[in-house]
Amino acid sequence: MAGHSKWKNIMHRKGAQDQRRARMFTKLVREIVVAAKAGLPDPASNPRLRSAMAAARAANVPKDNVERALKKASGADAETYEEVRYEGYGPGGIAIMVDALTDNRNRTASEVRSIFSRHGGTLGETGSVTFMFQRVGAIRYPAKIADADTMMEAAIDVGAMDCVSDDEGHDVLTSPEDFNTVRDGLEARFSPADSARLSWRPTTTVPVSNPENAESVLELVEALDDNDDVQQVAANFEVADDVMQKIAAT
Repeated sequence: MAGHSKWKNIMHRKGAQDQRRARMFTKLVREIVVAAKAGLPDPASNPRLRSAMAAARAANVPKDNVERALKKASGADAETYEEVRYEGYGPGGIAIMVDALTDNRNRTASEVRSIFSRHGGTLGETGSVTFMFQRVGAIRYPAKIADADTMMEAAIDVGAMDCVSDDEGHDVLTSPEDFNTVRDGLEARFSPADSARLSWRPTTTVPVSNPENAESVLELVEALDDNDDVQQVAANFEVADDVMQKIAAT
């Protein structure tokens, strides 16, 4: 899943941590503003806002930043962000979905197109790669919250489609229609999730076995993710562990 894979962790370790942290805070705060404006400013009555605030807590966003975002959302002069989606192809025909929140569609479209172009990709038309992905609810818990069997049992009990666990955590997948019910059920049993959002999951993956090609794809995805307006990036490639080890060693 985008955001919790080995390739993403490696790219993060290779990058400038402080800059990434600042960008992540900006994106999480922006989501809080949008969620609060879209519904009630009370997280108990606004599922999207509750998820946004939980993600901010998990990322250690300062409480003052969250409170300012809530006040900003309720003000008459609050920025209006628009949800936009871009689709494109990376090196080797890798399909990529990009979700963004922007206050200037022209700027964001230009920046996203430029990123694709600089890294050997192309920005496609709406619908050009959507059919290669499935819309799912994605709920992320840390590994320490429960063992894999316990989490799987709990996820199925509250109506999830699947639960994928590894050494770093648990990814619970739901249908979009069951997302709120599953998230609330798991929250009642364990605690608020590290992240809970609707996301894109590739229906099939494309193996990338050449280290140079793999690094080119990784750099494209990383550059997209680094854009201030981009909230989520999903791609349908898979890199073997031995290839990732070669990349990490360079």
